[in-house]
Amino acid sequence: MKTGIATVPLDYGRCPPWLFERMKRLSRGIIIAITEELGEEEVLKRFSDPVWFQSLGCVIGFDWNSSGLTTTTLGAVKVALFDIQDRLGIYVCGGKRTSRETPKEIEAYGISRGFSFAPQLIYASKMAAKIDSSLIQDGYQIYQHNFLFTKSGKWTVVQQGLNTKNQTARRYHWLSPKMKDFIEEPHSGIISGAKVKPLNLTAKESSKNREISTKLVKEKSKKFLKDLNLIQAKKSKNLTTMQLQDKEFYWHPVVEEKFDLKRLEKTVFSAKEQSPENFEKLLALKGIGPKTIRALSLVAEIIYGSRPSYQDPARYSFAHGGKDGTPYFPKPEELDLTIKLLEKGIQKSKVSLREKTEAQKRLTKSFS
Repeated sequence: MKTGIATVPLDYGRCPPWLFERMKRLSRGIIIAITEELGEEEVLKRFSDPVWFQSLGCVIGFDWNSSGLTTTTLGAVKVALFDIQDRLGIYVCGGKRTSRETPKEIEAYGISRGFSFAPQLIYASKMAAKIDSSLIQDGYQIYQHNFLFTKSGKWTVVQQGLNTKNQTARRYHWLSPKMKDFIEEPHSGIISGAKVKPLNLTAKESSKNREISTKLVKEKSKKFLKDLNLIQAKKSKNLTTMQLQDKEFYWHPVVEEKFDLKRLEKTVFSAKEQSPENFEKLLALKGIGPKTIRALSLVAEIIYGSRPSYQDPARYSFAHGGKDGTPYFPKPEELDLTIKLLEKGIQKSKVSLREKTEAQKRLTKSFS
């Protein structure tokens, strides 16, 4: 994953209709150009790159560093492609106000277009949303979810969370062809201007914690609840007075949180009955959310010594590297290809000469 810097402050208000109309026309031309030059899968690849996406939002005219760039750009793209989606082979579902309707939209496409892979896409959409809210507990609440897919079944997810305390947003990008699995480091990029210290169960370092969490549900559900109750009783005192079964004790940021043991018991025993074979199957179960995952992780670490990762998975991604070689020196051929495609897209858009000139200026400024 490439690294760089981007700040995404929360932004309020609405996009003016005159601007949104031009964003639609410009994004339509750009995506047509990319599809004709490199194919529909290249469009997914571009949208999975955090800063290429940011650059797209800049070129078509939105604020370069606001949270609204994500929602408005994707809204414009969804409307712009609607009448040519079958010709391009690219479909856009979800949005800010329609994020929860994404599975229904995918299902509708599956029925109307005969896409037999629609159930797999629905699963991917739900898992991406659940992972970024339950496995990466970074204080950002997911409020926007877009799912783009091709007629061959490849997909990308762009979703955004907000943190009202520090007034910033965080954007999560996924790309199916590059994923090994849903659980371990599945993202193509996460962009954020604020570093936090989250519970990150997608990290490789969290594999043992995930493994034990699954076993706690399948094999030791009663003991898990008992241990959690013990942790809650001891956390205001000295945790080292607990019997830790000869396991090395690791530090854990025991949050001042009271788990509802009765509610948790129902969730855990319901999950136990379904006997999930691995952590992904456990996470996919109905009722398994952030609090259940946090409780399992807490017991897995304090009682069994399996520490999860607290490293922030956000990477401030460059589209083409940096002049100082961080993360790598820019490649002229990559820059030229991106600029060529964007310029071609701008020329194909049905906007006025003045608007095309302004878009070209924004493009030049974005890549200067």
